[in-house]
Amino acid sequence: MSIRTRDYLDAIEHLPEGATLVFQQFSWDDYERLDNLTDRHNVRLTYDSGRLEIMSPLAKHERYARLIEKMVFVFAEKLDVELESYGETTWKRRKLARGIQADCCYYVLNADRVIGKAAIDLESDPPPDIAVGIDIPNESLSKFTIYAALRVPEIWRYDDRKLHFYVLTGSSYRQTSESRFLAGLKPEMLADALELSKTAGQRSALRSFRKRISKGR
Repeated sequence: MSIRTRDYLDAIEHLPEGATLVFQQFSWDDYERLDNLTDRHNVRLTYDSGRLEIMSPLAKHERYARLIEKMVFVFAEKLDVELESYGETTWKRRKLARGIQADCCYYVLNADRVIGKAAIDLESDPPPDIAVGIDIPNESLSKFTIYAALRVPEIWRYDDRKLHFYVLTGSSYRQTSESRFLAGLKPEMLADALELSKTAGQRSALRSFRKRISKGR
């Protein structure tokens, strides 16, 4: 491990919750090396043509991500569709000099193509069908160009109040009222459950979500 890499790891070790570090002119090799060494640190790495951003998420950021994951599986079960979760996997392509770590991500249409795979390589494998970003405390809109370059078809973004769905059209994203991959799932259905969880707890929120989808609205 180089002295420079140890310095970065030391900075990450002391990064407060909710804080962000940004480095310019960061090489791809250093980014990959650091990404491999930060698996045990609760941080998100984003790389865009030499710009490295390291973000330490808040605790509620993680709570929301995990509740969204539970609801996604409940909804997929209702639809009886395959769904593979890849959690906080880092998606990157050296040729594009871009990499990003989603808060949650899912294969639905392409689930059969990744079942049983120990690792995904975007040079030959498809990107996840859905990537989720929790905008607490940092916004994710500025990272959409990375997702677009990686050809991720759908993004969900939660800002601690509303949840927004976006679909890739050409080289950019447009907002949509329903998931392309989970038919009938609307952003307000997830947002309402997330809001309920803040006062009634996650179990009550998940129970309310199950009742809602069983009624088909």
